Amino acid sequence: MNWYIEVLKKYATFSGRARRKEYWFFALFTTLIAIVLGIIDASLGLTIGGDVGILGTVYALAVLIPSIAVAVRRLHDTDRSGWWLLILLVPLIGVLTILVFMIFDSKPGQNQYGAYPKTA
Repeated sequence: MNWYIEVLKKYATFSGRARRKEYWFFALFTTLIAIVLGIIDASLGLTIGGDVGILGTVYALAVLIPSIAVAVRRLHDTDRSGWWLLILLVPLIGVLTILVFMIFDSKPGQNQYGAYPKTA
Protein backbone atom coordinates (compact mmCIF):
# COMPACT_ATOMS: atom_id res chain seq x y z
CA MET A 1 0.00 0.00 0.00
CA ASN A 2 2.96 2.33 0.59
CA TRP A 3 3.84 2.17 -3.11
CA TYR A 4 0.29 3.22 -4.01
CA ILE A 5 0.41 6.19 -1.65
CA GLU A 6 3.89 7.12 -2.89
CA VAL A 7 2.58 7.42 -6.45
CA LEU A 8 -0.32 9.59 -5.27
CA LYS A 9 2.14 11.85 -3.43
CA LYS A 10 3.90 12.37 -6.77
CA TYR A 11 0.51 13.15 -8.37
CA ALA A 12 1.79 14.90 -11.50
CA THR A 13 5.54 14.28 -11.31
CA PHE A 14 6.64 13.14 -14.74
CA SER A 15 10.38 13.49 -14.11
CA GLY A 16 12.57 10.94 -12.43
CA ARG A 17 12.39 7.17 -12.32
CA ALA A 18 9.98 4.59 -10.88
CA ARG A 19 10.91 1.03 -9.97
CA ARG A 20 8.94 -1.95 -11.24
CA LYS A 21 7.62 -2.49 -7.72
CA GLU A 22 6.22 1.04 -7.56
CA TYR A 23 4.50 0.75 -10.94
CA TRP A 24 3.05 -2.73 -10.48
CA PHE A 25 1.82 -2.20 -6.91
CA PHE A 26 0.10 0.99 -8.04
CA ALA A 27 -1.50 -0.93 -10.92
CA LEU A 28 -2.58 -3.72 -8.56
CA PHE A 29 -4.19 -1.45 -5.97
CA THR A 30 -5.82 0.71 -8.65
CA THR A 31 -7.37 -2.39 -10.20
CA LEU A 32 -8.56 -3.75 -6.85
CA ILE A 33 -10.12 -0.42 -5.89
CA ALA A 34 -11.79 -0.16 -9.30
CA ILE A 35 -13.29 -3.65 -8.90
CA VAL A 36 -14.63 -2.83 -5.44
CA LEU A 37 -16.10 0.45 -6.67
CA GLY A 38 -17.67 -1.37 -9.63
CA ILE A 39 -19.34 -3.82 -7.27
CA ILE A 40 -20.59 -0.95 -5.10
CA ASP A 41 -21.88 0.91 -8.17
CA ALA A 42 -23.73 -2.17 -9.40
CA SER A 43 -25.20 -3.11 -6.02
CA LEU A 44 -26.42 0.42 -5.23
CA GLY A 45 -27.56 1.14 -8.79
CA LEU A 46 -25.18 4.07 -9.15
CA THR A 47 -24.88 3.77 -12.90
CA ILE A 48 -25.38 6.08 -15.82
CA GLY A 49 -27.07 4.43 -18.76
CA GLY A 50 -26.99 1.08 -16.97
CA ASP A 51 -23.29 0.40 -17.63
CA VAL A 52 -21.12 3.24 -16.39
CA GLY A 53 -20.66 3.40 -12.62
CA ILE A 54 -20.48 6.83 -11.03
CA LEU A 55 -17.97 5.94 -8.29
CA GLY A 56 -15.77 4.02 -10.71
CA THR A 57 -15.76 6.89 -13.17
CA VAL A 58 -14.86 9.46 -10.52
CA TYR A 59 -12.05 7.21 -9.26
CA ALA A 60 -10.74 6.59 -12.80
CA LEU A 61 -10.60 10.32 -13.45
CA ALA A 62 -8.89 10.93 -10.09
CA VAL A 63 -6.06 8.47 -10.81
CA LEU A 64 -5.67 9.21 -14.53
CA ILE A 65 -2.84 11.72 -14.12
CA PRO A 66 -0.92 9.69 -11.49
CA SER A 67 -1.27 6.61 -13.70
CA ILE A 68 0.25 8.39 -16.68
CA ALA A 69 2.96 9.95 -14.48
CA VAL A 70 4.07 6.64 -12.94
CA ALA A 71 4.08 5.01 -16.40
CA VAL A 72 6.31 7.80 -17.73
CA ARG A 73 8.66 7.45 -14.74
CA ARG A 74 8.72 3.67 -15.27
CA LEU A 75 9.72 4.18 -18.91
CA HIS A 76 12.42 6.59 -17.71
CA ASP A 77 13.70 3.83 -15.43
CA THR A 78 14.21 1.61 -18.48
CA ASP A 79 16.01 4.54 -20.19
CA ARG A 80 13.13 5.33 -22.56
CA SER A 81 11.26 8.54 -23.16
CA GLY A 82 7.74 8.95 -21.82
CA TRP A 83 6.64 9.60 -25.38
CA TRP A 84 6.71 5.81 -25.83
CA LEU A 85 3.25 5.79 -24.20
CA LEU A 86 1.86 7.07 -27.49
CA ILE A 87 2.47 3.62 -28.94
CA LEU A 88 -0.63 2.59 -26.98
CA LEU A 89 -2.60 4.20 -29.81
CA VAL A 90 -1.59 1.26 -32.01
CA PRO A 91 -4.03 -1.59 -31.29
CA LEU A 92 -2.57 -4.74 -29.69
CA ILE A 93 1.05 -4.08 -30.68
CA GLY A 94 1.11 -0.93 -28.56
CA VAL A 95 -0.23 -2.67 -25.45
CA LEU A 96 2.18 -5.57 -25.84
CA THR A 97 5.14 -3.25 -26.37
CA ILE A 98 4.38 -1.17 -23.27
CA LEU A 99 3.77 -4.33 -21.25
CA VAL A 100 7.23 -5.63 -22.19
CA PHE A 101 8.82 -2.27 -21.33
CA MET A 102 7.11 -2.22 -17.93
CA ILE A 103 8.35 -5.75 -17.18
CA PHE A 104 12.00 -4.97 -18.03
CA ASP A 105 14.33 -4.34 -15.11
CA SER A 106 15.82 -0.93 -14.40
CA LYS A 107 18.88 0.28 -16.25
CA PRO A 108 21.55 0.30 -13.51
CA GLY A 109 23.33 3.51 -12.65
CA GLN A 110 22.59 7.09 -13.51
CA ASN A 111 20.77 7.83 -16.74
CA GLN A 112 19.46 11.05 -18.26
CA TYR A 113 16.31 10.77 -16.12
CA GLY A 114 17.96 10.45 -12.71
CA ALA A 115 19.70 8.20 -10.24
CA TYR A 116 19.23 4.45 -10.00
CA PRO A 117 16.11 4.10 -7.80
CA LYS A 118 17.16 0.85 -6.14
CA THR A 119 20.08 2.59 -4.47
CA ALA A 120 18.64 6.10 -4.13
